Amino acid sequence: MNLADLSISELLKLHAAAIDELKNRGILRTKNNPVGDYAEWLVSSALNLTLANNSAAGHDAESSDGKKIQIKSRRITANNRSKQLGVIRNLEKNDFDELIAVIFNESYEIIEAYSIPHSAISKYSVHRAHVNGHILHLRGALLLDTSVQSISDKLHVSTTALKSRISIAGTGEADPLA
Repeated sequence: MNLADLSISELLKLHAAAIDELKNRGILRTKNNPVGDYAEWLVSSALNLTLANNSAAGHDAESSDGKKIQIKSRRITANNRSKQLGVIRNLEKNDFDELIAVIFNESYEIIEAYSIPHSAISKYSVHRAHVNGHILHLRGALLLDTSVQSISDKLHVSTTALKSRISIAGTGEADPLA
């Protein structure tokens, strides 16, 4: 199929069908922008975390030892290279112990990923009243902080293992996950 030959309506229907299928496979939990849901699924699968209910306040997953994890992601493009994560709300409530941040390229491939303790979020984020939350950029002093750990290699290894476990329904072929 050549996407350039499809009408706008056909492209939008294809997009909707792809989102529906990813939701049916359990990769996405909502029909919103897939970046956040995909990151949550990928991180929880790779790190053996249990996803929290969508209504859970302040965290997205939990580890087997009860650690609460917030998962944030960003898909950078040629037109937008910002590494600003989504708004972190109610930071002062300590609803999570650690934030895992994942940066994807346009093809949803992991470029970089970090484990960031709550204390570092408090130190390097900035509260913005107009969004009623804290803003964090993955750059500079934050990435040099010794409490922040790169987990890119761990996610890459786990993603490779996931590729071999997941099959495209009915074909038996490996799913590229991207």
